[in-house]
Amino acid sequence: MGLSWQQGPLAPGTVGRLLIPDPLPERLLFAEPLRRRMRVRFGGSWIADSEDVVLLHEPGRYPVAYFPLADIASGVLEETEHTTRHRDLGQTTWYTVKGGTESKQRAAWQHVELPGHAEMLKGRVAFAWRAMDAFYEEDERIVGHAADAYHRIDIRRTSRHLTVRSGGRVVADTERPLVLYESGFAPRWYVPRDDVDESALTPVEGQTFCPYKGLASYYEIDGARGAAWSYEDAWQEVAQVSGMLSFEADRVEVYLDGVRMSLEPGQNVVSHGMDRNLDLDEAVANQHG
Repeated sequence: MGLSWQQGPLAPGTVGRLLIPDPLPERLLFAEPLRRRMRVRFGGSWIADSEDVVLLHEPGRYPVAYFPLADIASGVLEETEHTTRHRDLGQTTWYTVKGGTESKQRAAWQHVELPGHAEMLKGRVAFAWRAMDAFYEEDERIVGHAADAYHRIDIRRTSRHLTVRSGGRVVADTERPLVLYESGFAPRWYVPRDDVDESALTPVEGQTFCPYKGLASYYEIDGARGAAWSYEDAWQEVAQVSGMLSFEADRVEVYLDGVRMSLEPGQNVVSHGMDRNLDLDEAVANQHG
């Protein structure tokens, strides 16, 4: 499961608890070897290539990959005068990243005054995900954000009655939804398009990528932007939800077996937006080979 975000065990909004007598510190960071080869591409060049990446799980954030300096190409990092202070990891130095003919300011960082208990990150640099052209694990592109090794998705068929209403209008009515259980999130309900009044949906600009599900498109309903979304061509592992629609319970009225649903803790998503220069065709090609 996602360790430190949404409802994961180290997340601020966790719905569970460790069965120990004393409370844990308010914030817990967890770092571990990724044990996967990860590469970074920028400016048409491979600027980092490592089998020694460390993944940092920080409360309320997606995992971040840290590369050893020895596995970053020469001339890629140019130290800037800009520094910040991480609340747990101390002073942070920022770099301009160079690759080919491209250059991006404040696109990488390093924690340079680590406390003793965080030595695992010493001599390592992280790259800003959206500032780079692409990240890869082996030869497959990873979209959206670094994948959490503990993340899992299960999809179940159900005959429960799900309806969606907006301003007195029935937007969706189905007795064959799919429920998607994604670690660290509350359950998400997906409705077949045949059971949706698509005249109620207005497509909106902007798509997001999920490294577990693929490319998501969004819709407005009666002025409520992002009230529904769909993975038109979901990754193979979750292909059951391809083309189906899911609805935000805080933007339209969603009823399950007659009971109105509310936005549960952990149901909000911190979107990283569309990956740089990645379109649907390329995404599908990377996933399905």
